[in-house]
Amino acid sequence: MNAPTQQTAAGVRLRHLGDRPVGPGRPVYVTGEIGINHNGDLDNAFALIDAAADAGCDAVKFQKRTPEICTPRDQWDIERDTPWGRMTYIDYRHRVEFDEEQYRAIDAYCRKRNIHWFASPWDVEAVEFLEKFDLPAHKVASASLTDDELLRALRATGRTIILSTGMSTPQQIRHAVEVLGSENIVLLHATSTYPAKAEELNLRAIHTLQAEYPNVPIGYSGHETGLQTTLAAVALGAVFVERHITLDRAMWGSDQAASVEPQGLDRLVRDIRTIEESLGDGVKRVYEGELAPMKKLRRVKGVVAERAEREPAQV
Repeated sequence: MNAPTQQTAAGVRLRHLGDRPVGPGRPVYVTGEIGINHNGDLDNAFALIDAAADAGCDAVKFQKRTPEICTPRDQWDIERDTPWGRMTYIDYRHRVEFDEEQYRAIDAYCRKRNIHWFASPWDVEAVEFLEKFDLPAHKVASASLTDDELLRALRATGRTIILSTGMSTPQQIRHAVEVLGSENIVLLHATSTYPAKAEELNLRAIHTLQAEYPNVPIGYSGHETGLQTTLAAVALGAVFVERHITLDRAMWGSDQAASVEPQGLDRLVRDIRTIEESLGDGVKRVYEGELAPMKKLRRVKGVVAERAEREPAQV
């Protein structure tokens, strides 16, 4: 289980994902969303874990479904073309799901690479499956935000819950928070179109959620193409970032086109770290590196400046 939620002196709650605190003033927690971009191939999953670990991500995330529960019965026997030939939809859903033995291998591989992993369970049986592992968190996909039965099952685990809010109204979000409890969740702003258009991202909703839930860390789950808008989300205060990742955007699968390839992931994590360092603490001060330029360039010291020189420097 995770460490208890801590209340900081500033009144902002932190959440713990394993050994890593998430919240304002802490490093942005970056998650590479593998989802089902592995296409049911364990070697693809390992390669995506490598890409995330090499880029400096904190975690990778999968999706876990019980196909007979999550697939409407009237769609089971519909046939479709897949990379593995023509098959029924229910057979396809099983084809892209990993079993316990495969997740044991994923768990061991993530430990070897020193990176967290967790998943979005889409049904209660999937929650029970994932509870076989010591995970830092569970994730609620935007599509599951209105599933009270699933939310109650997740809350009962006692783990940190990450809640995406795409395709949801403010009233639905408020209800989901009430069902989950606000003391151990991280809320993510999201727009659930794949890929999402810039004009639909509405990144200022990050501030809206911050104001509405002042004791809850607010993050961002992006489904857009490109990196700049995700970086803007960090500049707006997102403390958790999630982006779909892929080995190749041309691979077969519905999420590949809205995903980030390994080189882009490297740049994304690098630039997130630069942004969070550059944001600072908001206290205006004169830095040591400015003293020489000030001496060289400032012709008039000013009365206030002269008085400040006689007073002890503010720490």
